[in-house]
This record gives sequence, C-alpha cells and structure tokens, in this order.
Amino acid sequence: MYGLEIFWYVIFITAVACYAMLDGFDLGVGMLMPFARKDEDRRLFLNAIGPVWDGNEVWLVIVIGGMFAGFPYAYATLFSAFYIPLVILICALIFRAVAIEFRSKVHHQSWRCIWDYLFFAGSLVITLAIGMALGNLIQGIPLNSDFDYTGDIFMTFFQPYPILVGILAISIFLMHGSIYLVMKTEGEIHDAIVAWIRPSIIFFVISYLVTTLVTLIYQSHMAERLQKIPYLFIIVLVNILAIANIPRETRKGRHGFAFISSCVNIASLMAIYAVGNFPHLIRSSVNPATNSLTISNSSASAYTLIVLAVIVAIGLPLVISYGYYIYRVFRGKVKIGPMSY
Repeated sequence: MYGLEIFWYVIFITAVACYAMLDGFDLGVGMLMPFARKDEDRRLFLNAIGPVWDGNEVWLVIVIGGMFAGFPYAYATLFSAFYIPLVILICALIFRAVAIEFRSKVHHQSWRCIWDYLFFAGSLVITLAIGMALGNLIQGIPLNSDFDYTGDIFMTFFQPYPILVGILAISIFLMHGSIYLVMKTEGEIHDAIVAWIRPSIIFFVISYLVTTLVTLIYQSHMAERLQKIPYLFIIVLVNILAIANIPRETRKGRHGFAFISSCVNIASLMAIYAVGNFPHLIRSSVNPATNSLTISNSSASAYTLIVLAVIVAIGLPLVISYGYYIYRVFRGKVKIGPMSY
C-alpha cells in the first residue's frame, strides 16, 4: 500500500520526537525561569542549556524541512491554515534566542529582568503553540475536496481540545525541564529544584489523565488502530511504565534514570499520536474519509523521496554524532565562569 511514504513518515515523527525530547527541556527551563529568585540561579539555568539549546533546535529545522520536501501538499496546507500562529511561533523562537544572548550583555537588574521574562514568555508560547498544533491535527481542520483550508483561523486553532493538548505539552516540558535542571545543578538551588519536581509531576499526571479521557470520548478515531492491531498496545504499556517510573526514580535520587523515563514518555506519546493518526497528516473535520491529506496523496514523487532517503542516511548520523559529542563534552554540573551567560 505504501512504500517510501511510510519510511519518510517514520523519519518525520522521529524528528518531532527528538525535538520534543531535546528542546523540550530547554523550553521547560525557560518556563521555570521566574521561579528562580536570585540572578546567579537564573544564570545557572541559562548555562545549563547554553551549550546545547541551539543544537537542539536543529531537529525543528529537520521537522519543517522534512515536511516541505517529503510532504509538500501537507506543508502548503498547514502553513496556509495556521499562518498567524506560525508567525507568532517564529517570533517566540527569535525572542527566546535573543533573550539568551542579550541577557548578560548589560550588568543591570532591570535589563536582565526584562530578558528573563521574554525568555519565559517565548518558551511558554512555543510550547503552547506546538501542543495546540498537534491538538488541531488530531481533531482535524476544515478542508474541502480540493484540500484547501476553509475555516476561520481563530475559530479553528483556538478550540478547547487543542488548548487542552497545549496545556499537556506545558506540563510535560515543565517536568522534563525540572528533572534536567536537577541533574545540572548542585547546592541550594539543586535542593529547591528537587522540591519543584513533585508538583510538576502532579500537574503532568492530571493533564495526561484529562487529555486521555477527552481524547477517548471526543477523538475516538485515535484508538481505532490500536483496537484493530492489539499488539500496538505495547506502546501504551511502555508509556504508562515510563510515567510510573519517573516519580519512582526521583524518590530514589536517580534523576538520570528519571530523565530517561521522561524521554521515553515523550517518545511513546509521539508514537501513540503517529499510530492513531496514521495515515493522515492533516485530518479533515468536514469529511475525513475523502478530504484529508494522507502520507499517500500529499507526498512528493518517488524519485524525490529516494533522494531524500539518501540525504537522511548521510545527514542524520552526522546530526546524532554532533549531538552526542556536545552532550559528552558538557556533561556534569554547571559552573559559573568568566565566559558564562
């Protein structure tokens, strides 16, 4: 039924999962910034992600580039339908990057405070926008028989279910970021962040349960493939076990394993999304059977997908190797030095 389309779909979902796992803790750290009371603590937060945040965003480039090259019709429809939210997302990405780089240029409390809150706002907007975009892709958007978007941007994008998924994304990244910070800090601020983990886990679990219940009731198509292919429930089982292991590992002080479990939680949630939404890339809320953009009717030509597969086979190992090297070099606790943010 499908050939290269499935391969490219797997690559696309994998890139989204890698972005969420890696840049997710950066965004979580940004949203935790207002909770740090001292300037030195906020500097520790920035330096905890300083060597890796820009490299983590490479996965977002892969996601967007992959959709543009592999599924151009879906790319055109999605970016046309959500033009305004995507412009806001891009502005948030820019402000977050500028805030990280500009904050330490002037040694003045007001100057640093402004950039700290811009960093927080940018991280929050990015997380909410990504979650709401996924929520809309699950719920579906109005597409006509020509696959053109026919809805109103504000009436479509800002609906209750996408907002709920956006809140879930915020809770995931807050938990993910707090666990990462515990691994990178020590002393008084380390103890303070340890105390933040429990509320973040509770916030996530509540958001997770509510979103799951609402999805099963109002977005029942997400469970249809799992019902037809029961062995796919192993993904759900892995997700539940990963979630249960996070508080277990944090109680034992094994925050590295808690972080790995948080990564598995994110990856398995993306896998559940991919299985539930397959083969749709953009589901139509008008007539899902005929008006939806799938991996088949929105993909590039077979020759293009072959060329892309070769590029991925060469480029992806290089991206992974670079990421491994950077994380290896900058492992361990954060220290503030003359060259720090």
